[in-house]
Amino acid sequence: MFQTLIAVLGTLAGVGITSFYQAYAARTARADARRTEGLTAVTALVEALANHRRAMWVREDLRLRGEDWAAARTESHVTRAAITAPLLRVQLLLPALSEAAQGAATASYALRNADRLTVLNDRRTDALQASDALVATAGRHIAA
Repeated sequence: MFQTLIAVLGTLAGVGITSFYQAYAARTARADARRTEGLTAVTALVEALANHRRAMWVREDLRLRGEDWAAARTESHVTRAAITAPLLRVQLLLPALSEAAQGAATASYALRNADRLTVLNDRRTDALQASDALVATAGRHIAA
């Protein structure tokens, strides 16, 4: 009788330990997947912001020099639209980064309608710094 009781308790302990480790492994896998998905979202946003910054620089530089900037304007509309989806993904997947992500996007949009080249340079620098701040914030958040 005593041996049967020990066998049953051993079996129950084994099932409990196995269940615990399976649940732990599942939680770890979900956390890793969320981190990977978040990193992918931030990467896509930073890439879209860089493309828009470049397009806006070209567009505004041409406009300020009095050259034809119609094609550059069309390109900047495409790159601005390309920011929307990655920005939304970052805000949904990593709400702690929402403010930094929105700030980086706003800084990129601000290159529009600069009244002289020095202002355009300053706005570009601000946009680069905002994007760098987003990356730094994301790095700290994802690493935690």
